[in-house]
This record gives sequence, C-alpha cells and structure tokens, in this order.
Amino acid sequence: MNKTPIRALLLGAALTLGSAQAFAQTPTPYGAPLTLEQARKAMAAAESEALKNNWNVTIAIVDSGGHMVLLQRLENTAYSSVEVAREKAQGAVAFRRPTKAFQDLIAQGGVHLRLLNITGDAGVLEGGVPIVTGGKMIGAVGVAGATSQQDAQIAQAGVDALK
Repeated sequence: MNKTPIRALLLGAALTLGSAQAFAQTPTPYGAPLTLEQARKAMAAAESEALKNNWNVTIAIVDSGGHMVLLQRLENTAYSSVEVAREKAQGAVAFRRPTKAFQDLIAQGGVHLRLLNITGDAGVLEGGVPIVTGGKMIGAVGVAGATSQQDAQIAQAGVDALK
C-alpha cells in the first residue's frame, strides 16, 4: 500500500495548524501538466548545471499531478538518490512550494520535528523546486546526490530553463 497520500494529508494538516505564518501566502494553483518537450528542456538545463560543477546526481521531473515524466541518474551517482530525487519533486508539487521550506522548519527544531514523523520521506530536504508558468504549477524538478544546496541549484537551473 502506498502511504504517500496519507502522509501528504497528515503533513498538510500539521503544516496548516502549526506553521501557518510560514505559509501564509496563497498557494500557486495547479495547471495543466508540463509537456514532454518542456520536461526535456528542463532536464537538459539541470543536467548541464550538474555536469558543469562535476556533481553526480539524479534528476527527477514530475508533472502537476506528481507523476514521473523524466528521470536521469548521472554516472557514478548513488542508486539511493533515485528515490530521493523523486520524493523531492513530488513533495514540491504536493505542497506547492520548494522543499527547502520543510528543511528550514525542521532546522528550527521543537514542534517542527514532527514533520519527520509524519513524512518519513526525503521530500523534506532541499532540492525540490516547483515549475510555475503563467501563474500555474505545471510540475517540479527534484535533484539528489550532492549537498542539499547543490541539489537545489541544479533543480533551479532546470526550472529557469522554462521561463
């Protein structure tokens, strides 16, 4: 049984109740899923950023429903990064914000540490960035394999290619 929808619901409720000020802005509405052509363009830019910096990573691109469109694991990247990149991308779409928001909350400790119990997923680590075009969320890029900041830099390069 896939526990991700249940975890997402619980995490959403926890964030709504406990961290309202951190997420006070109106969430970006979902749009039509990104096209394969858009995903390929984002993937090329993200891969270029990773290769330029000699970072071995996995890059996952999902559509606005959180479904995998493209996945690429660069040479010598840990196999575990495949699942982590997917979870980061899906987390960014599910909660309509970069996954860094969760990492920042967890770093504050205290009541925010409950996020780790609710999710149990790597989607709480920086490196998942939503793709927003025309004011609508059409997908997300998730990257894993380097540091969280480097993952986010690569993901942002993919997102920026679609602007």
